[in-house]
Amino acid sequence: MLMTIVNNCIDLPDENEIVEFKVNNSDPENTGKIISALANSACLSDQSCAYLIFGISDEKKIVGTNFDPKTMKQGNEPLINWWNQRLNPKVEFEIYPLNYSQDVTLYIFRIQAATNRPVAFSNINYIRIGQQNRKLMDYPDKERRIWVNANKRSFEKMIAVEGVSDDSVLKLLDYPSYFKLTEQPLPQNKQEIITQLIKEDFVTRAPTGFNITNLGAVLFASSLSEFESIKRKQVRLIIYKGRDKIDALQEIQGDKGYSVGFSSLIKFLMDRLPTNEILKDSIREEIKMFPEIALREVIANALIHQDFDMHGTGPVIELFENRIEITNPGNTLVQIDKIISDPPISRNEKLASVMRRLGFCEERGCGIDRVINLSETYQLPPPEFETTNVFTKVTLFAYKPFVKMSSEEKIRATYQHCVLKYITKEPMTNSSLRKRFSIKESNYPIASRIIREVLDLGLIKLMDASNKSKKDSKYVPSWA
Repeated sequence: MLMTIVNNCIDLPDENEIVEFKVNNSDPENTGKIISALANSACLSDQSCAYLIFGISDEKKIVGTNFDPKTMKQGNEPLINWWNQRLNPKVEFEIYPLNYSQDVTLYIFRIQAATNRPVAFSNINYIRIGQQNRKLMDYPDKERRIWVNANKRSFEKMIAVEGVSDDSVLKLLDYPSYFKLTEQPLPQNKQEIITQLIKEDFVTRAPTGFNITNLGAVLFASSLSEFESIKRKQVRLIIYKGRDKIDALQEIQGDKGYSVGFSSLIKFLMDRLPTNEILKDSIREEIKMFPEIALREVIANALIHQDFDMHGTGPVIELFENRIEITNPGNTLVQIDKIISDPPISRNEKLASVMRRLGFCEERGCGIDRVINLSETYQLPPPEFETTNVFTKVTLFAYKPFVKMSSEEKIRATYQHCVLKYITKEPMTNSSLRKRFSIKESNYPIASRIIREVLDLGLIKLMDASNKSKKDSKYVPSWA
């Protein structure tokens, strides 16, 4: 990898805005200015990083260096600490030694692009103009663009792997799956393949080769383990023996990109679901514990709407004897009581767009509605939606008859039914709720009691407060 970066940089026509060569470090202060300039220029160029390489002359000759930044000091202070104290905001830069040959050592600085705002050294912002370092204040138009770029970088645009060859791109990404899923013929040469991947923002060109974006890696990685920044975003599936987490029968961790592995994940899960006998339209039939369409929608939503900035955790699917829980990092970004009615707000718009285009989930705004509708159609207990600052969990429950539903489940089902009716431009009635619960018409007082409980909790309200007939009253959500 390091050798590839060096060779790609040398192959450039000259030094540029994100590549600088030095032989030795005779002036630590000037190096600090270069770090600031390269970080800001990388941001301006929409690149994830820039490179400062010691041991290469201005003529691009590899001569080696006697400079060792990890051992040198500035005064009595380690040189790296000295730089860090003067860079504001702190910019991540990594230093890699490379034994280019037996007698030639290089040091490669990989400098992260500025985020949030320009990077200053000793309170002055710098920028690369061609091969020169200049004060950013002298280029106000570039400074404005850096401020804009630094604040709009999304997870999807960030780089998972940088500076790799076209052959490496085709090895790391399962590009045949992309062309199959988009129903396009597979191009005959790798240049055309790379061009299409670039068009989709899965890959970008860089002075050091090609970069694979997080978007490309998350969706089409041949192996997520190959990408350090996202390998913890693998989907975990845990199957338990009973109704608690004491005895896990099986745990699997998916290693393919979401688009590549999604259908296999759903099939694997459906094959392991128990069947239930349910009463649908007065006919008993054997079905899987959960409708496949509902599972696809909930799992796809968990993948799409997760917070990728939360490190060390990813989506988890847990299958129990009586339920399935799908958990993803991050909150919902919408009020939990309006998760059915409000259009989803996604942190990852490009990811969501691609997965919808590939048919892995419903069009915007109707996915959760469909899950609720399926729960009603199959007379299942209502799904449960939970959210905190750190996670969102959706729980689907196996079939149980109305008489065995808890009071909490009946209340939640009534509220969800009311919202579902409201967004289809119909009010909830005693009659519609009886149908939801498969309650006989003669037992309308049972539905009335449930409605009264939900009214008392302030979750729904009368559409017409002047109507005194409980049987004929119409209801809408309290926020309607």
